Amino acid sequence: MDMDIKKLILVVLSLALVFSLAESFDYHESDLSSEESLWDLYERRRSQYTISRDLEEKQKRFNVFKENLKHIHKVNQMDKPFKLKLNKFADMTNHEFMSTRSSKVSHYRMFHGPRRLTDFRHEKTNNLPPSIDWRKKGAVTGVKDQGKCGSCWAFSTVVAVEGINQIKTGELVTLSEQELVDCDNQGCDGGLMEQAFEFIKKSNGLTTENNYPYRAKNELCDTSKLNGPVVIIDGYEMVPEKDENALMKAVANQPVSIALDAGGKDFQFYSEGVFPGDCGTELNHGVAVVGYGATSDGTK
Repeated sequence: MDMDIKKLILVVLSLALVFSLAESFDYHESDLSSEESLWDLYERRRSQYTISRDLEEKQKRFNVFKENLKHIHKVNQMDKPFKLKLNKFADMTNHEFMSTRSSKVSHYRMFHGPRRLTDFRHEKTNNLPPSIDWRKKGAVTGVKDQGKCGSCWAFSTVVAVEGINQIKTGELVTLSEQELVDCDNQGCDGGLMEQAFEFIKKSNGLTTENNYPYRAKNELCDTSKLNGPVVIIDGYEMVPEKDENALMKAVANQPVSIALDAGGKDFQFYSEGVFPGDCGTELNHGVAVVGYGATSDGTK
């Protein structure tokens, strides 16, 4: 059954941060004491992620792993409000991480070129709640993995549509990123959330993940899968640029698609805490803001 959404989807092209916690692998300071203990840690980590490599490639990856571990340990010794951990990206250089996880083609047009101007219905909204977490309200599905495909734009879009659908209907439906990858002509080489919202609007909705599963690669649009259940939207709005108060107003009403700079090792190994925003401004990754609030020490 179609679920008709009578509220516009919001797209944000301004810098804000929200992170999904990647599966991590703990280490102890004693693991850094010698080359042997480092190699043992590397092998345990490789076993956890069932990674098989030949000896030459293992040595190359071990060297990358060592440097990443040193960075993680150094940052965690500093007085920073966030922590890093080893995760499945621990033997990848930051360049490799970025080249396989972020959008690779449309950056300039997306974040530096002309942006569509729209109304912003929450402009005069006041009396915002001091905090909100749409995950706790049941409007956010579990963390998804885009794999080695620059389809972050599709995942960012889908979070917002899933969220507003749950808010309006009370039902959390997991939607299909693969339909966007295949049928919106943006694919794994990067794309625009704005165009994805426009596609959903004009194509009379987005089907479910179960009906059109994610495959992390470009494929031909399977039109036979587009006759199943869909979520429909009427349109979308752009949150005013460089206005965190406007972003807060938007997020108070629903999960919001945003873009951010995902470069740097700190982002690659982020685990927990408040990232202070000193990450850069070369926006290259689409994610979603699913809430806001303050920590126990009052940090916004």
